[in-house]
Amino acid sequence: LLYPLNNLYYVKNLKKHLLTKDLVIGLGEIGDPILKIVSKGFPTIGYDVDPKLMDKKKYIKFENIPTVLVHVCIPFSKTFESTIIKIEKKHTPRAIVIHSTISVKTTEVLQKKLGIPIIYSPIRGVHKRMLKDLRRYTKFYSVFDWAPHSNWASKLFVKRMNKVGIKTSKMTNPTTLELAKIVVDTSYYGWLINYAQISQMIVSKHEVDYDEMWSFAGEIHKFLGNRPKLFPGFIGGHCVIPNLDLIHDKTLDEIKKMNSLYSRKIKK
Repeated sequence: LLYPLNNLYYVKNLKKHLLTKDLVIGLGEIGDPILKIVSKGFPTIGYDVDPKLMDKKKYIKFENIPTVLVHVCIPFSKTFESTIIKIEKKHTPRAIVIHSTISVKTTEVLQKKLGIPIIYSPIRGVHKRMLKDLRRYTKFYSVFDWAPHSNWASKLFVKRMNKVGIKTSKMTNPTTLELAKIVVDTSYYGWLINYAQISQMIVSKHEVDYDEMWSFAGEIHKFLGNRPKLFPGFIGGHCVIPNLDLIHDKTLDEIKKMNSLYSRKIKK
């Protein structure tokens, strides 16, 4: 069953709710592939503030059908929490899944304000090949055990993801996963690029070849895996640097400073 058995409303109206849908909100580089994948297993519609990104006919057709999961794929902003609350009120889903990268403690704040389970499950992968990466990487997720119907929501999410070919793994609480996305994914990647930037500035000063210098670590990395060589480019895009603002850590802010320094040095 798609709904908790202890909810009498859904038990009494089971036949009415046999036809349900998922809703993906935000059809950008994350939401569009999520919509395409989830649609392979369940009736799913997408909504975006830009109507050009939507299948309007399908949205109108399924709009009034009860929503099981809302998949949130919108960028984090100061209005993120209020937006989620409005989404819950308008669409009355049985649970909400947040795929966006969000500020630490956001899931906890939302869970305390809403009476449905909030699942956090950030994306891993490269935007240009996200469809492939969604199935390549395990989809970590978490929901607070004190959330309403948390066990049901966890089982439902796993079952639906597995049906469309996505592996899952559960973390103990959403706060751990919020930190994991920022600290050990995007920020760690930025930190490694910073070292590549530093090494590039050093070899430029001494007028030696970057690749030749780094060949010294090639075999070490092959056997030990702890000397990664990265390309010393400027960190742009909308992941690594913007995500630093979601954790407010002075040490990690050094990534921004080094990136800016590298930019100035390279221009000179």
